[in-house]
Amino acid sequence: MITNRNKYVNRIAMKILRNQSVFIVAELSGNHGQNFADAVRMIEEAKRAGADAVKLQMYRPETITFSSDAKWFRIGEGTSWSGETLFSLYSRSYTPWEWFPKLQKVAHDFELDFFASVFDETAVDELEKIDVPAYKIASFEIVDIPLLKKVASTGKPVILSTGMATLGEIEEAVSTLRSHGCEDIILLKCTSAYPAPPEEMNLRTIPHLAQAFDCPVGLSDHTKGIEVPVTAVALGVVLIEKHFTLSRADGGPESDFALEPDEFQQMVQAVRTAEKALGRVHYGRTEHEKPSLIFRRSLFVIKDMKVGDQFTSENIRSIRPGYGLHPRYYEKVLGKRARKNIRAGTPLSWDMIEV
Repeated sequence: MITNRNKYVNRIAMKILRNQSVFIVAELSGNHGQNFADAVRMIEEAKRAGADAVKLQMYRPETITFSSDAKWFRIGEGTSWSGETLFSLYSRSYTPWEWFPKLQKVAHDFELDFFASVFDETAVDELEKIDVPAYKIASFEIVDIPLLKKVASTGKPVILSTGMATLGEIEEAVSTLRSHGCEDIILLKCTSAYPAPPEEMNLRTIPHLAQAFDCPVGLSDHTKGIEVPVTAVALGVVLIEKHFTLSRADGGPESDFALEPDEFQQMVQAVRTAEKALGRVHYGRTEHEKPSLIFRRSLFVIKDMKVGDQFTSENIRSIRPGYGLHPRYYEKVLGKRARKNIRAGTPLSWDMIEV
């Protein structure tokens, strides 16, 4: 476990790795439209919505792809960016690197954790300068073994998305991280479609991932709406990452499947309610159930009885409320005689019965 680095490292380790509560990350991506004021406002709104952390993506167009109009570099059908070149997409969606220390300060002023996805070694070097508490590896980079080695060498927690990855590819990535200095790994169940259809989320994979790799598991969600992340809580996720935008109408590069502030707040509230509802293994009465005990059935005298009258199915019944003898004694009472006069509507007790 990472210790004594700074309070943000400690907090992210405790909240995620010790599973105190689901850690909720607002993924800002490039939805700030390369407007610094909007990026600051996004952090403020993420805090108001209940996020625990904000995350950015650290790359430049030339560090993530190559400037070319060749068919290899043009995005095909099936995403929000169809027809665009990779270089064009990343040119309009990257976050200027000089913003990172400034936005980190803003996040910390709002008591939010701040970290980023990295896409090459130079980004790791830059983020080490501001001592981020963790690193995110996107699904597409899970196969970039040199990058994994570089990130692992920092000794910080790594959050690894597993979209598209086979078990073998996840095993290779996890083994690489562990063998190069990373002790704390959080795997994220992810479906790398933009947006992702709920029927392809396969959330039942979450507990299997946790067992297979002995890692805490979270969810990186690209579906529309809040139902999928809330459902994932019941399957044991420790982290939920959801894209965030001030307004989908602004047309940010990843806003189509992002949540607006009020929607994000609804998701956070629903997640917290789901956490409470999961609770613990418990049988018997809860504190708020105790007043309802009176609505259980019990044995009542339903016809007037005199001393010496025999108890029969005609004069005692198991009914609500629960002030009389337990219904388990019904057959034991039948055939015995009344010790006193009893009025109809009286809860039956042992002192009314001749033994």
